[in-house]
Amino acid sequence: MQFFSWLLEHWYLLVLLAFFFSGLFTINQGYIGVITMFGKYRRIVRPGLNFKIPFLEVVFKKVSSQNRSVELEFQAVTNDQANVYFKSMLLYAVQNEQEETIKKVAFKFIADKDLMQALIRTIEGNIRSFVATKKQAEVLGLRREIVQYVKVEVDHSLEEWGYHLMDLQINDITFDKLILDSMSKVVASNNLKAAAENEGQALLITKTKAAEADGNAIKISAEAEKEAARLRGQGVALFRKEVAMGMTEAAEQLKLANLDTNVILFSMWTEAIKNFAEYGKGNVIFLDGSAEGMERTMKQIQALMVKQAGTIEKD
Repeated sequence: MQFFSWLLEHWYLLVLLAFFFSGLFTINQGYIGVITMFGKYRRIVRPGLNFKIPFLEVVFKKVSSQNRSVELEFQAVTNDQANVYFKSMLLYAVQNEQEETIKKVAFKFIADKDLMQALIRTIEGNIRSFVATKKQAEVLGLRREIVQYVKVEVDHSLEEWGYHLMDLQINDITFDKLILDSMSKVVASNNLKAAAENEGQALLITKTKAAEADGNAIKISAEAEKEAARLRGQGVALFRKEVAMGMTEAAEQLKLANLDTNVILFSMWTEAIKNFAEYGKGNVIFLDGSAEGMERTMKQIQALMVKQAGTIEKD
C-alpha cells in the first residue's frame, strides 16, 4: 500500500519514464535510419539502440545498405529488324553510407518500387539503344561490350539517386525461332564447307605423299639397278681379264713344251659342250659335233683372235 501511495504522490516520474522510453528505438544491422521532425530532415542514425525526441522526431525511412538484385526480361530490335530477347540479372547497392548519399536515397523516390521501375527502364533503354546500332549476327558476340556500355551510361544516373551499379549479367540472348533456324542452317553449311575443305586438303596431302613415296621408291630402285649393273659389268670385265690372263699363261706353257696352242681351244670347246649338257634346262642348242664342224669352229675362233690381235697392234 505504501508503494502505491508513493507512486500516486510521484506520478510525474512515471510520465517522465514513459516519455523517455517512448523515444528509444533500434536500427537493424545493414540499415541506416533517416530521422525527420515536422516533415523536415533532421539526421541519420546508425545500427543499434538510438534515441529520438518522442512525439516530435519520426523514423522516416530505414535505408538498406545491403546489395540488392533484380532479374530483367525485355526485348530489343537490331539494325536489321531482328527481335532479340534478353534475360539479365542486375546487382546494385547504396553508393556509400555518407549522410548526403543516404539523403538522396531516402528522398529521391516516393517508394522502392518507383526506384526499381526507373532503374529497370533506364537499363532497358540503354541496351535497346546499343542493340539498335548492331546487326543480329553481331549481338551474340557483344555481350561484354553491352555490359560495359550500360555501366558507363547508367552509373551517372544512379549516382544522382545515391546508388551504384555493381554488376550486370546478361544470362541469355535469344532470337525468334525463324532466325534461330536460319542461323543454325548457316552454321551447319559453314561446318560442312569447312569439313569438305579439310577433307580435300587431307586427300591432296595423302596423294602428294603417296606420289613422293612412289617417286622415292622408283629413284631408289633405279639407283640400285644402276649399281647392280655397274657391279655386273665389273664382274664380267674381271672375268674376261682373268680368262685372258689364264689363256696367256697356258699358251706360254704350251709353247715352252713345244705343244700346239690349239689344244686350249679344243679344251674350251669340250668344256662348253659339257656345260650345255650339265646345266641345260630344256633349251635346245644345235651344235655340229663332227670333226669337220669342230675344225670349222676352231678356224673361226682363230680368225677372230688374229683379228683382235691385229687391231690391238694397230692401236
